[in-house]
Amino acid sequence: MPPRPRADSIFMATEGKELALACAKAAAEIQAENIRIFDLRGLSTLTDFMIVCSGGSMPHLRAILRDVKAHVEKWTGVRPVNAEGKADSRWVVLDYIDVMVHVMHDELREFYGLETLWGDAKEIEVPEG
Repeated sequence: MPPRPRADSIFMATEGKELALACAKAAAEIQAENIRIFDLRGLSTLTDFMIVCSGGSMPHLRAILRDVKAHVEKWTGVRPVNAEGKADSRWVVLDYIDVMVHVMHDELREFYGLETLWGDAKEIEVPEG
């Protein structure tokens, strides 16, 4: 299987960590809950960074998805290559190649425990403000 193209080679020159921080900032602006950023470099061939955040209602999940996509594109020029799931499924993944953003309903997040699955990953502090 050929390597996946890097997001910065497809769009603008945005480093993976910068993109991950932009995604987290956008999620924070719409009050996504419990935002965490994991550095998966060296642990996964799927992506370099993973953001996990949650919301407690369908309207909130939809707003998080809408704002992350819109703000990240405005700030970096980068759009997700793919989005898997719908807010009604209570788990959507925005795939930016180097960064994957998991937007989950609180109940599903607790059930699937992605943070535990990637327990060996280094966590990056989500900047305030």
